[in-house]
Amino acid sequence: MSIVHGDGPVVAVALHAGHDVRDEVAALMAVDSAARLREEDPVTDAWVRVAPTHVTVARSRFEVDLNRPRARAVYGDAEDAWGIQVWREQPLPVDVARRSRAEHREFYAAMRSVLDAKVEEYGGFVLLDLHSYNHRRGGPDAPAAESVENPGVNVGTGTLSRRRWGSLVDGFMGDLAVGLGDGADVRENVKFRGGYLARWANDRYRTGCCLAIEFKKTYMDEWTGEPDPAACARITQALRGTIPLLERALDFSLERLKDEVQPRL
Repeated sequence: MSIVHGDGPVVAVALHAGHDVRDEVAALMAVDSAARLREEDPVTDAWVRVAPTHVTVARSRFEVDLNRPRARAVYGDAEDAWGIQVWREQPLPVDVARRSRAEHREFYAAMRSVLDAKVEEYGGFVLLDLHSYNHRRGGPDAPAAESVENPGVNVGTGTLSRRRWGSLVDGFMGDLAVGLGDGADVRENVKFRGGYLARWANDRYRTGCCLAIEFKKTYMDEWTGEPDPAACARITQALRGTIPLLERALDFSLERLKDEVQPRL
């Protein structure tokens, strides 16, 4: 895990960009590297750099999925992993699973330190939880999934209070759509509502807002893992363009929240 500390209340995190697995884990895996890569979130580790403070996880979600509760962070059967058989044999050795789950605990301790510091300095924060998702699961030559249920960008807000953060959410989605251009399809809670990180952050911090942002993998070939540099750069610029709006919207929201209970530390 890499943490870069910078100024300002906006933090970005790439939970699923990593592809690394420990040797002891790799020796137990039935899933190959290419199949793992298809379910990981390439390039999100570059996008997080739009925020002065950003966190990147190098470990593959197939070793430990930090966007699930710790008890479910190590995949079990294929139902946990999009129908993929992850392990040669089940159950995993207890000590191997325990070491993987320890990474989950360490990550959330580190995030707590980062976000506590933002609350202390700025009164609150905006956390951009960046992900991507597949839309050609039928194969490289199969038709793409229907866009009606697969937006270009899905902003997951299912774990936050829209009463508190609605204006920030709306402003972010509008700015992002403008930055992406070409009639970008940015919608809320269509494909995903947010995972464990978003729930953890939004439940823990009353003056913090976590947005779970999923980009459809039109910026790359999801079967080969090859990115489209122009599409990736467009997303980078669009995300960077939202930072000033997020800072202003956070200040506005914090003014309205001054009389509410402080974050539960």
